[in-house]
Amino acid sequence: MKTLIKNSLLVNEGHSFRADVLIEDGLITQIEKNGLTSTADEIIDAEKYILIPGVIDDQVHFREPGYTHKADLTSESRAAVAGGTTSYMEMPNTNPAAITQTLLEEKYNRASQISLANYSFFMGTSLDNYDEIMKTPLDKVCGVKIFMGSSTGNMLVDDEVLLDKIFSHCSHLIATHCEDDHLIKDNIEKFREIYGDDIPAEFHPVIRDKEACYRSSSFAMSLAQKHNTRLHILHISTAKECGLFDETIQLMQKRITSEACVHHLWFTSEDYGRLGHQIKCNPAIKDLNDRETIWNALLNNRIDIIATDHAPHTWDEKNQKYIQAPSGLPLVQHSLQMMLEEVKRGRFSIEKMVEKMCHAPADCFKIRNRGYIREGYAADLVLINPLQDYTVSKDNLLYKCGWSPLEGTTFSHSIAYTFVNGIKVFEHGKLIEGSNGQRMVFN
Repeated sequence: MKTLIKNSLLVNEGHSFRADVLIEDGLITQIEKNGLTSTADEIIDAEKYILIPGVIDDQVHFREPGYTHKADLTSESRAAVAGGTTSYMEMPNTNPAAITQTLLEEKYNRASQISLANYSFFMGTSLDNYDEIMKTPLDKVCGVKIFMGSSTGNMLVDDEVLLDKIFSHCSHLIATHCEDDHLIKDNIEKFREIYGDDIPAEFHPVIRDKEACYRSSSFAMSLAQKHNTRLHILHISTAKECGLFDETIQLMQKRITSEACVHHLWFTSEDYGRLGHQIKCNPAIKDLNDRETIWNALLNNRIDIIATDHAPHTWDEKNQKYIQAPSGLPLVQHSLQMMLEEVKRGRFSIEKMVEKMCHAPADCFKIRNRGYIREGYAADLVLINPLQDYTVSKDNLLYKCGWSPLEGTTFSHSIAYTFVNGIKVFEHGKLIEGSNGQRMVFN
């Protein structure tokens, strides 16, 4: 099967230029600025489109197994490719949690049957699975995930002796959720004394406060520095945390990296009054200064990656009282459009956006042959229409949960085509199913 993309504006590795791209047997085989005359099974006239590598999202919760009333690997991978995300890394806090190699492999087997996008799954940690963690294969699993703040089941790991042991012996990338659980619990009790279970949503960033984030992130960093561990700190949400990271080291040489999520770049604490628990998430969305400092850290390369922490819950679950309402929001279908909107606003260039959403995740996790438009690489590609508006509505949501905090938002760009391993899986608003993504491999 050959597909020829003609005369697109190709954005890749810091440059934008007109080029033709030939796809054969799942790979990019030719990139030519002067045009290609090759015959192909399909030729796409892409003169009005922007061509970028597929987005790689290093943090999603697709909820399978155990919480499939909220989401599953089928529904959320469909939403992902519709939004231009061609590869994802999914978190272990499912039911059962992925804290043994057997359970982890079951997730891989399931994804191989039903995921439209490429996939990898983090190995989870608990207070009693150290031996299982050490068996994690370096080339076949994206990383080991440690919840140093609240999580479901027994996945909270806050025992300092055990953490030191894991950091000292784990040769894999360790990805951390950093919040100090003791501080948060103290804050919750103070507010419950006043409001009971019905705490106003606006106090979420006061309960899960800046100090809880900084104290945990700085502790994780101290462990990584002590043992020279490969550490990746997820979803930075405070200005103070941004000061922990070093912009003078090239990404491929960094031992400690970090991620910003689209909701921490888009919303502020002012939005709780309008959206309430729809934007309740952990770590919490905080104030304008925090958002602006995260943006600055992203632009000067203190922060390395843009991701989503896509975490769907049902509408009924989110509309419970504060204490019962779960944290997390669905984002993977619109993360690329959110950041394209920031490009239009002048927040950053499209080349920088591609770096943070496509190249940097591939480099950070050492993903083999993905994340770039290069000859010989997997043809994970997205064609963007910069001339067609797109309004988020319930009618075009693909999430199983059926809602989004972005409903009513109009984006200035739409996703025209998505290719996963050279196979067209999305075209002008319609999914093309019948193919499955591939398990990512790591160098």
